[in-house]
Amino acid sequence: MNLSPRGELGAQLRLATPLAAQQVGLVLMSLVDTAMLGRYHPDALAGAGIGNALTFAITCLGLGIVLGLDPLIAQALGAKEGARTPALLRDGVGVAVRVGAAITLALCAVPVVLGLAGVEPAVADEARVYVYARALGTVPFLCQIALRSFLQAHGRTTPLIVAVIVGNVVNAVLDWILIFGEPRLGIPALGSIGAAIATSAIVVGTAAYYARAAGAISRTLPVPATAPPPATRDIFRIGTPIGLQLFAEVAAFALAGVLAGRLGATPAAAHQVALQLASVPFSITIGIGAAAAVRVGLAVGAGDPVAARRAGLTSLALGAAVMSTSATIFVLAAEPLAAIFTDRAAVILAAIPLVQIAAVFQLSDGAQAVAAGALRGAGDTRAAFIANVFGHYLLGLPVALALTFALDLGARGLWWGLSVGLTGTAVALIARFLWLTARPIARAQRP
Repeated sequence: MNLSPRGELGAQLRLATPLAAQQVGLVLMSLVDTAMLGRYHPDALAGAGIGNALTFAITCLGLGIVLGLDPLIAQALGAKEGARTPALLRDGVGVAVRVGAAITLALCAVPVVLGLAGVEPAVADEARVYVYARALGTVPFLCQIALRSFLQAHGRTTPLIVAVIVGNVVNAVLDWILIFGEPRLGIPALGSIGAAIATSAIVVGTAAYYARAAGAISRTLPVPATAPPPATRDIFRIGTPIGLQLFAEVAAFALAGVLAGRLGATPAAAHQVALQLASVPFSITIGIGAAAAVRVGLAVGAGDPVAARRAGLTSLALGAAVMSTSATIFVLAAEPLAAIFTDRAAVILAAIPLVQIAAVFQLSDGAQAVAAGALRGAGDTRAAFIANVFGHYLLGLPVALALTFALDLGARGLWWGLSVGLTGTAVALIARFLWLTARPIARAQRP
């Protein structure tokens, strides 16, 4: 692990590039959904966007819990205890199934929020059926996350890329057939529910493919001399704060989507267009953050805090390079980018200022995603939750409400509030990582 800065950069790029590509591929599926629904009907675009935001916000609780597996596997490998990792994976999949089943039931109650929030009835109807169809993929999605933790920690990223490429092709075909219908096959136009069915089908197939790849790795590892201790409690202990952190962050954006829905179908659709665009560079930094979790975890497992600090700072530099580029593109090409997702002039016009505001918070958005990943690798997951609550709910949300409704800035006010929240979160997380890596770091679990 004692690499030079250039060596660490090379290791980061080798790991982060496929992970970022996988994240971009996942977002690309959502972009295709958005582009097709934008040409189907504005209500379907807005409804699916709100439904997706609410579904993902709730699912993030389970996603975060399962991500508690990340530092456990990475630190075990860093400590030369690779034989323990199949048992860790089994415990992680068990957690994914139990938590996923509970979240599936919770999602069935989510549509009640739409009526209470005053979302337009046509948009709320589209969101409701979308949520129900997406709920079916919750358990396989969380199992997929556990399997991905195992694969990326072992440096096997090819299955992640293959799955996302095939998944995007199949998703595009299914979207076209299910959203617009195919009379020759007797399939009616399903709109937003068709997009949700396509996404759930891809999730199931991806989980099965990951399981096959993980099984091949497990068969090459030696059998431990003694049975490893159960890791279920450690996964929940480490992962629960991650789930709360992700929920706090994603719920802030979901709440912004619901508030945009109160402003009307056009502002809600414009909000979804800008959000989809912002999600592309953000997905790259999520991949960089995942690489940071692995690299920092390996260093912590090896007992090397200097290498852990170097890995985190290298990841932050990579994230800053990506987000500086995206910010420039958003400023210079807001209109043509918005036109990718809809041919409705009113929606494009409303989306342009939101895309330009997104350019302002690119560095903050990337920094907080990468820093959270680095802290996850170090086993510190509570700080990210606290930082997100502080940034989004004590800073960002009050600013968003004041600008949107008191000063009548509409959706632009929501996005300026999001910018403030992301900046506060990023500053807090970077400061925490620098403080933590200035001293020896304890492993998340001892054998």
